[in-house]
Amino acid sequence: MTITTVASPAPRQPAALARGFLTGGVIGTSLAALVVGGIVESVPLFVAGLVLPALYGLLRFLAGAPRRAREAAVVPRTALASIEDRHAVGGETSDVPVRFELTVAPDDAPAFRVEVTQDINVVDLPDYRPGGIVVVTYPPDRPWRVRIVKRPTPEWEDRAAGARLDPAPGTAVVSEPQESGAVGFVRLFGLLLGATAVILLFRAELFDEDAAGGRAPASSGPSVSATSWTVVVSSGSGTVALGPDRSFLDKGELGRAVGSLTDAPGAREALTVVVQERLLSVVFSPTGTRGPRFDPRSLPHDRIPALVEEATTTLGVRSPLTWQLTADRLDGTLRIRIGVTGPAGTAASLEADGRGTVVRRTPAR
Repeated sequence: MTITTVASPAPRQPAALARGFLTGGVIGTSLAALVVGGIVESVPLFVAGLVLPALYGLLRFLAGAPRRAREAAVVPRTALASIEDRHAVGGETSDVPVRFELTVAPDDAPAFRVEVTQDINVVDLPDYRPGGIVVVTYPPDRPWRVRIVKRPTPEWEDRAAGARLDPAPGTAVVSEPQESGAVGFVRLFGLLLGATAVILLFRAELFDEDAAGGRAPASSGPSVSATSWTVVVSSGSGTVALGPDRSFLDKGELGRAVGSLTDAPGAREALTVVVQERLLSVVFSPTGTRGPRFDPRSLPHDRIPALVEEATTTLGVRSPLTWQLTADRLDGTLRIRIGVTGPAGTAASLEADGRGTVVRRTPAR
């Protein structure tokens, strides 16, 4: 018997590249839509990530219907085959998947070698020993799709009983065409392109979400950031931190900062207000309680820079290092206390009423 190598038909490269690109694009777009939709809490985007693969699969199925119809119309070819090797590849039922290595010898074509996997009943396994002759069928245009005929016609059964086939060499192997490396590359490119497109389309929402999450990670309430200052409001307190080039003694700075806290959701009247050079802290009154609370906006903001100036220059503290203003209503009336600290622990304080009028001075000793 003359044995020649049978070449597998090559796939249509342009069509394979286009399918690979579209498949990768759909996968990347779908995954990115699911992730981004979950982050920005966009239900339509999340649903699109679920629907897109199903819709693409349906379109692929419909587009492949003519090809499947043509393949089904092809009359399969029948031939004898010799079992070169066999081994079970798994299965715990009565039908066991068995991998066969066959030499197929068509009547009008060169013999070729092929590997196939087919379910065989455990009772019939002794009928498929290496060296045995079986009857197979396969599509002429796809010889790697060989199937063993379990119940051949009497004519083919008689031919198999008296046949003797020489094994085909390893160079005559026929296998299903594999996709080229170019297809894998364009599929990866499509995946990255689809994911990037979704991220770019929703970059504003993503960046806003990340920024909002990064301003106040320890806060249970909203956080607002402006140029050179940061506002954080939680359930029981609020703070405003200024940048290094600003001070609450600057004109209008303290009033704007207090407004940013009292206008934020969850803000209430205050129990205590503490002001330092670049830090404002407000302790809010618990909801539903009565006590010595006050509206931080009622503080005499325009008078506070002058009060701090007086406390740091007239109370005997040389080269003052820090100052701190504390406002509360613990004794029933609104009081503003400004403490000044100098070198070697020297300290002095000044007290004013709710209108900013000084009522007590405690010089350094």
